[in-house]
Amino acid sequence: MRLLIAIALACIIGLAYGRPQTKYTSKWDNINVDEILESQRLLKAYTDCLMDRGRCTPDAKALKETLPDALENECAKCTEKQKQGSDKIIRNLVNKHPDIWKELSGKFDPDNKYTEKYRDQLEKVKQ
Repeated sequence: MRLLIAIALACIIGLAYGRPQTKYTSKWDNINVDEILESQRLLKAYTDCLMDRGRCTPDAKALKETLPDALENECAKCTEKQKQGSDKIIRNLVNKHPDIWKELSGKFDPDNKYTEKYRDQLEKVKQ
């Protein structure tokens, strides 16, 4: 399965609008990522937002708008908390929700540009 490690790197609920700044805002760094990953309803809502199928909460909208920059720049503007959250999300989506992972990869990396770029990191997540 062709997966995109970068989506998960950026798929931190605390990401916000990518403005010319050193780091993304930490405004949503304290969102409970575990609660979202454990709730089918919440996970579906975030997925639907990212896939343009549903309404977006403010934090999901910020994630959606920031995701392209985070993918392109290896989450360089992510806070440490966001990077930790992304690791958790990577592992969860790759190992427990491969259908969602594949769908997001298809949208945000249709040419597999990031899949190739982050191949080594992805292999670590699968272990």
